[in-house]
Amino acid sequence: MENVNDIPKIDFDKCTGCMACAMTCPGLAIFLLKSAGDLGYITLPYEFLPLPNVGQQVTALDREGTVLGRAKVTHVLPAKRNDGTALVTVEVPDEWLLQTRTIRVGEF
Repeated sequence: MENVNDIPKIDFDKCTGCMACAMTCPGLAIFLLKSAGDLGYITLPYEFLPLPNVGQQVTALDREGTVLGRAKVTHVLPAKRNDGTALVTVEVPDEWLLQTRTIRVGEF
């Protein structure tokens, strides 16, 4: 049996992009990145309520909780069942793509 603390492994030959892995990962360790020129898009597991709304401005934070700056919510995928996790996609400057690990909704 694999250790739950092992780094997630994805078989990209079988990946369909459904994001089910990110929604069900018990360690919230899977996120998706997309670079699009000057902007980047990161899809993060998000376990707080209420969920942010598409178009809403949020604060992007790095893994230590340091504020990177404002980000725009571009997509929200609610959890499919009670044991799943919602996914939130935010648009950030491309240079933040590898640093952003969570968002804070509310006051800036």
